[in-house]
Amino acid sequence: MVSKFSRRRFSLSGILLVLLVTLSKVSLADNNSRSGFIDFNIYPYLSDVDNDNWLTVNLFSTLPNRFSYFSLTNFSSQQGQRGIGDLNNFYTEQNIRWQIAEGSPIDLTLQMNFRSGEDNDRHRLGFRWRLNNTQQLRNAFKKLNLSYSINFHLLQIDNESADVYQLEHVFNLKMPYISDRIYLAGFIDHTFNQNLSTDLTSNPMVGEVQFGYEIVDHLYAIAEYRVNQYRRSDVNNFAIGIEYKIVW
Repeated sequence: MVSKFSRRRFSLSGILLVLLVTLSKVSLADNNSRSGFIDFNIYPYLSDVDNDNWLTVNLFSTLPNRFSYFSLTNFSSQQGQRGIGDLNNFYTEQNIRWQIAEGSPIDLTLQMNFRSGEDNDRHRLGFRWRLNNTQQLRNAFKKLNLSYSINFHLLQIDNESADVYQLEHVFNLKMPYISDRIYLAGFIDHTFNQNLSTDLTSNPMVGEVQFGYEIVDHLYAIAEYRVNQYRRSDVNNFAIGIEYKIVW
């Protein structure tokens, strides 16, 4: 039998490995990409679900030949544990996207999901439509200072039924008419035909809306409203924290 200490040491080692991979990708991106960013989000305050993610790392990089890369990695701990040594759960999305033609608002997409636990990895194929880069809509979105995209994850490869699919909505709203230092951003993952227990919705949503204020260059105060319909209770959560962002 594996001891509790051994399991925690293994979990923490796995998290450190993910961080090292992320940092190596930053180095690779810095050498090969035209633009990109990495940000670190820490949430000391969680209102209702204290084992929700309280450390998130996001990384984006444009790559040659119309490819781009985006990843997010969430770290969390068991209920009642919030120390850095208690970060024993993780969830990550690794996205490779390919713009089908110069100037096109359509990308072919591959998303790979990995998380702590066994037999629960997931891969998705589909396409993304960037509405704000669509010629007929570009001016309207520019006036709104809004970017918005929909990722149609049409094929899901895992242990679920073959008819499960997902729509992923992502938005970012700037507010220069109030201040150049604030923004509102977020996502909604809407999954259809998910095989869940009878007391949960079969079309669950996971979403986050983040309000950010730039305190000084690259450092933000953030407040985040979260919805996770995979949970049986405490579907909603509210988080407050800080974000540090590096842009190249």
